[in-house]
Amino acid sequence: MELFIAVLVLLVLIGLSNILNRFVPFIPVPLIQIVLGVAIALLPAGVHLPLNPELFFVLFIAPLLYNDGKRTPRHELWNLRAPILLLALGLVFVTVVVAGYAIHWLIPTIPLPAAFALAAILSPTDAVAVGAMAGRVHLPKSIHRLLEGEALMNDASGLVAFKFAIAATVTGVFSLTEASFSFLIIAIGGLLVGALLSFLLIRLGVWIRRLGMEDVTVHMLLQILTPFVIYLVSEEIGVSGILAVVAGGIIHAIERDRTESVQLKMQVVSASTWSVILFILNGLVFVILGVQIPDVLNTIFKNVTFNNLQVLGYVGLISVLLLLLRFVWIYLFWQGNEWFRKKSPIGKPRLKEMTIISLSGVRGAVTLAGAFSIPYVLQDGSPFPERDLIIFLAAGVILFTLIAASVFLPVLAKNDEKAADGSQQTTERKAQDIMLNAAIRAVKSEMTDENKAAALAVVSDLSKYIRQAAGQMTAGKRKDIMKQETAINLIGTRAERKEIESMMDENVIASEAAFKCNSWLDRKEMMLANRTNTQMMFSISEIGRVLGHLFTNRSEKPEPPFMLENADQFRQVKLRTSEAAIKAIRAHMNDGNRPVALSVIAKYERVIARLRSWNQGKTEDPFNQEKLELQMVAIQEQRNTVQQLYENGEINRDVAAKLRRFINDVEATVLKNS
Repeated sequence: MELFIAVLVLLVLIGLSNILNRFVPFIPVPLIQIVLGVAIALLPAGVHLPLNPELFFVLFIAPLLYNDGKRTPRHELWNLRAPILLLALGLVFVTVVVAGYAIHWLIPTIPLPAAFALAAILSPTDAVAVGAMAGRVHLPKSIHRLLEGEALMNDASGLVAFKFAIAATVTGVFSLTEASFSFLIIAIGGLLVGALLSFLLIRLGVWIRRLGMEDVTVHMLLQILTPFVIYLVSEEIGVSGILAVVAGGIIHAIERDRTESVQLKMQVVSASTWSVILFILNGLVFVILGVQIPDVLNTIFKNVTFNNLQVLGYVGLISVLLLLLRFVWIYLFWQGNEWFRKKSPIGKPRLKEMTIISLSGVRGAVTLAGAFSIPYVLQDGSPFPERDLIIFLAAGVILFTLIAASVFLPVLAKNDEKAADGSQQTTERKAQDIMLNAAIRAVKSEMTDENKAAALAVVSDLSKYIRQAAGQMTAGKRKDIMKQETAINLIGTRAERKEIESMMDENVIASEAAFKCNSWLDRKEMMLANRTNTQMMFSISEIGRVLGHLFTNRSEKPEPPFMLENADQFRQVKLRTSEAAIKAIRAHMNDGNRPVALSVIAKYERVIARLRSWNQGKTEDPFNQEKLELQMVAIQEQRNTVQQLYENGEINRDVAAKLRRFINDVEATVLKNS
């Protein structure tokens, strides 16, 4: 029960952190979550959760990295493969060697193998923390992808180096040849096993679907279990579970792209489910990190053998050393890349961008979880040297890098944002277009035969917003759209008249009723065309129909005069004529008039829906309820898209705020009119 209450408290803190971020937007959410975690742990009856490293990796790191592998563009990762590998492999091993010797020299009580272990666990950047930091600053896309790719890969290299350093400390034996060979087996094996397992699980889903089991819940459960299965099986085999889940995510994305045209409902459910899972896991990572910090700090601060100021100085020196190593490595690579390659995917070296990349190398929960996995004793039974100090230093470096990134990244990017203010309006229009198109896809995925009319009406409204957002609704454009709408309505009206003639031939309606319906259509056509010769055409059509009645031999059923009170007959006529109008409009629809045609079709679909509900004796109009539900789907999808664009660094906070205000205004209008 205590564990259940603790989890509930942590979930409440996650929600609270996002609310607080609205009031203090200059402080990133991860830092707020860490502070809240520290606060709840310091309370007299606070939350105290022992960190189990193995459980932490499988419960948090596996699904988060699997999702990162799914959503990171593969072609961009491939184009940036050289800098990613140099950061994820080269920089990690350079950090282990240089920082390891430096830590041993700075703190002689930490043996050299243990110093290498600390340097190894400090070398990987945290994918979750990097995403949180990079999302706050409008980085160039290539640099953003570079940081994502590095964070995906360097966890494995850092943890493998950490594993061998710990083994050397515990046993006192280390072989560079054996370690290098083992690293290749663990890394390559992890990638292969992850790709194979992901492929097999995807095939399992296809096989289940072929059995006729289209239940979205079952397939969603299989998708959620995939990263956990991949990680556990890979670790059991002895290869890298981290690289395995990344490879599994990439294979899943490839399969999703190949079959994107099917299972639209599954796509929507998957996106919604994973958004909730990732929101919770991302928050829990930092809240749990905050909960651990007081115990880690107290272990050292209350120990009389340590000078507190001196220990804090160690944290500062090690953190600065890591940042300097990262900066020098990036500078050397970038400069060499500029010399040997005429066209670089990351552009020319600039001091500001190199500084931003260096500061973006934030350490996170992976580092702390690795530090907690250090054994308590060596092989001979003696205590592991300075275990508490190593954990304290790891926690201190995490806080230092988080705070440094939070303070300096916005300052460094501020000038770039000012320079980009001139194009902010263009960025906003582009983001709005992406947002509205995502809403249209979401509505279409929810469309069924029952709510088709309402769905088309919502899509039509969203299409109008897109045209307005793109700045196309000038006076001339508005006039062209009105002409298109008139032409489309005339096509529908003439199709209705033709259908009435067919109904007369079939003796479905009497000539008097048909004459009355055609009179209404004539008035409608006269109002639509609005030409000087409309009245003349109207008169000619009247004469034509009278002559037709005189000289044609149509058998008629003796029916009473057609009146509005004859509701059932009116419903039958209107249903058939509306369906005929839709068919005719679709036949004339092309890329140039598609938005206007869909808008007119939506009106006919609404008439059909109302007539059918009338026939079924429904007292409430289902169209309005269906339209409201679909409008809510569209609004939520717009909010999700804005958040995703902001987190990916594609829009800044000001643009995101404007788009959210636009969505709020639309929602208020929808609810007011419902």
